[in-house]
Amino acid sequence: MLRIEDNREKWEELALQRFLEMLRAKDGDLEVVGKLFEVLFDVDSLKKIATFLKENQEGKQAFKEYHCLGDVDLNELHKLPENTLGYCYSNHLKERGLTPLNLEQIPINNDSEFILLHIRETHDIWHVITGFDTDIIGEIQLEAFCVKQLRFSRFWLSLLAKNLLKTTIYQIENSEKYLNAITEGWIMANNASPLFGIRWDQFWNISLEDIRTSLNIKRVQLES
Repeated sequence: MLRIEDNREKWEELALQRFLEMLRAKDGDLEVVGKLFEVLFDVDSLKKIATFLKENQEGKQAFKEYHCLGDVDLNELHKLPENTLGYCYSNHLKERGLTPLNLEQIPINNDSEFILLHIRETHDIWHVITGFDTDIIGEIQLEAFCVKQLRFSRFWLSLLAKNLLKTTIYQIENSEKYLNAITEGWIMANNASPLFGIRWDQFWNISLEDIRTSLNIKRVQLES
């Protein structure tokens, strides 16, 4: 994990290099996204994120427990009623040929490591909770949601910047759709309760709509 204060000039050059690699790559290239992830989730910004997340009770408790979802059995979740979070999550992954990350065996030694692991293992749960798809528009919506809810996140902000720069250079006709997506994600996140740190495994058998209501997750309707 990088420390910017050790050599800021070197970090800036590496961050720009990784950003340009992602800009030139095809959307969905997880290898280049992973490289940028390693650079932009630096120690300094992670400390700021942790301090911010601890301002609410859910986040404060999460940093005390360092809880991970562990080994999630999609087949068992798929047996739950179709309106439950567990079924919707398992169906979301199965439809896309994905499997949940089992990060339980990875040691967590500090708040920064917990943030990184928690974000990775709950990313698709946030997709389900928000209702944002995994296409480019849905990813932009969730990126904006994360920028608002996590704050100080260079990584999520860089993903938004990448999409805006790409549409500026390659697909200017998509600019309005992308800006609308950012607006929708930002407003939803601003109105919603914090999602970070929620023990989702305690809600597998709860109605997805009831969970959304309790978290004030509401789709944003923009005027045309």
